[in-house]
Amino acid sequence: MSNKLSRIRRARKTRLKIAELGVKRLVVYKSNCHIYAQIIDESGAKILVSASTAEKAISASVKNGGNVEAATLVGKAIAAKATAAGIKEIAFDRSGFRFHGRIKAVADAARENGLVF
Repeated sequence: MSNKLSRIRRARKTRLKIAELGVKRLVVYKSNCHIYAQIIDESGAKILVSASTAEKAISASVKNGGNVEAATLVGKAIAAKATAAGIKEIAFDRSGFRFHGRIKAVADAARENGLVF
């Protein structure tokens, strides 16, 4: 089984568990150059809030979008946008990635700025 298929399998298991809980989820995806975060509603049909290093506001303040510093900024941005939209409690969906490095940086920054998960 390839690394990508293994990650997708882990992500599927996590998403099924979150669907049983029936809460909004913070989905994080990382590529080599960027990191993306979205908050999706309970049904999984609508993106409520999003932030990424590809946005002009964040990309202007970081040199490289694929590091922990940039991930921390994305976490702060997603938490600020979620708070403005009235979202407080979410479930964290790491998309099958290991919880360390950039994924952990997004989660920690979002927690520090008001999201509960």
